[in-house]
Amino acid sequence: MTATTDGQTTHDVVILGGGLAGLTLALQLHDRLPGLDIVVLERATHPLPLAAHKVGESTVDIGAHYFGETLGLRDYLQREHILKFGLRYFFTHGSSAIDAVAELGVSEVFPAPSYQLDRGIFENFLGEEAVRRGIDFRQGSRVRGFDLGKGSDGHVVRCSDADGEHVLHARWLVDASGRAGLVRRRLELTVDNGHHVNAAWFRVDERLKPDDWSDDPDWRRRCTPPERWRSTNHLCGPGYWVWLIPLASGAHSVGIVADAAMHPLEEFNTFDRAQAWLARHQPAVAREVARCADKLLDFRFLRNYSYGCSQLFSADRWALAGEAGAFLDPFYSPGSDFIAIGNTYICQLIADDRAGLPLAPRVRSYERLYQSFYDSMLQIFRDQYPLFGDVTVMAAKIIWDHAFYWGVLCQLVFQQRLADVALFADVAPELALAQELNQRMQARFRQWHETTTPQNPPVIFDQRQLPWFVALNEGMHDTLDDAGVRERLRENVRLLQGLADAIDAQAAAGADVDATPSGLPQPMLFMAPG
Repeated sequence: MTATTDGQTTHDVVILGGGLAGLTLALQLHDRLPGLDIVVLERATHPLPLAAHKVGESTVDIGAHYFGETLGLRDYLQREHILKFGLRYFFTHGSSAIDAVAELGVSEVFPAPSYQLDRGIFENFLGEEAVRRGIDFRQGSRVRGFDLGKGSDGHVVRCSDADGEHVLHARWLVDASGRAGLVRRRLELTVDNGHHVNAAWFRVDERLKPDDWSDDPDWRRRCTPPERWRSTNHLCGPGYWVWLIPLASGAHSVGIVADAAMHPLEEFNTFDRAQAWLARHQPAVAREVARCADKLLDFRFLRNYSYGCSQLFSADRWALAGEAGAFLDPFYSPGSDFIAIGNTYICQLIADDRAGLPLAPRVRSYERLYQSFYDSMLQIFRDQYPLFGDVTVMAAKIIWDHAFYWGVLCQLVFQQRLADVALFADVAPELALAQELNQRMQARFRQWHETTTPQNPPVIFDQRQLPWFVALNEGMHDTLDDAGVRERLRENVRLLQGLADAIDAQAAAGADVDATPSGLPQPMLFMAPG
């Protein structure tokens, strides 16, 4: 905080929004730059209700690492939330028997932990933690307007609360207002990313346990422990998937996510319509939802939820965090990942500014890197929903997508190298190759899908039976020096190239497509029935 000669106070950072992105950014800034004067303006008043109707309950590796290690909340997460049994996929389109279809997942939890978050419980805790650490967290504060400064000028925020109208001055202004996107909309930064998908979701105040949907003891014993309900369960079909996510409050989150061209939102944009839609496409889920329909907690839907953003960081000292900037797709639960990545770049820029370093070149570098990560992940989702009912292709695609994620992006985050410009320069050819491979493989999956014969065997494709896949997950937590990080990235890109060749060969074996195996060791893609 600084005071001018006229007595005006200028805060170091004012954050518009005290949800997941805003509060975690405040905590990260506080730890990274002790003494920083941070104000968080949040429209809602705590405590938030449990099982709050916010999406983003499922975390994967980067988000879990950010919450647990970067913010130091691992013990809290393990104590108060649910340790996730990975991402799990059932190809149950039209089937009422979950044990009669293919299942893709793990028989035992992978080494790298991830969590199912009850957003109400978590955000209440984050607000309390912010206050404990001395952050000025102002609840019940409505942003009425703001002026963005240029150059050396500061920013002005006008807000109101129960005590009246207020004017805040800030050196840095961060928009964490979620989909309201106050700065993004003001500056017309929203980008149509070509991924047109809709979602509806609701919570029921009862635990839904897919493990209990079968009386087959052998099917139950495929997982150790037999607790599939702890997974983020994806029930897949052509053009859509349904999520089942357990919450620590005892409630369960259910969501329908569908390609707009294949399943119009109007088919499931009320609870009654969603029940009828589930009865047609996922009868086992419909049966369970009907059983506890009297325990419905909420219902919401969102049209065309995915969007990009042409600018997230500015040398004029403003930035966008979380969904105030961009949003991809919930299929692999990357929302908290991109909160982690964006918040880390914002922290670095504020630290650079306090060190007196020129911001413009750093803003350009971090913007380019963030956008490249976003674009690479967008390739995984865009135009791929028609494949979701195809067991053969999806078994390979899910393994590829995870290997690409663990092998490249996770390495950069876990090794704290997101802002290491020298590293990116050194391994630029390998990173470019990884992006090219990913783009080519996403096209290959679409091509392969067009020629496959529908199959849905009642087996488990157990990712735990792929030694190289388990090793990739385990290796994310290795501590590497500069040379080790570079070699690990190069090694992983070589693995991706071998995996791409193996998938090409698999596709060629069942379809008339070109395949040019490189001779590299080809990781096993499929395994015997469990």
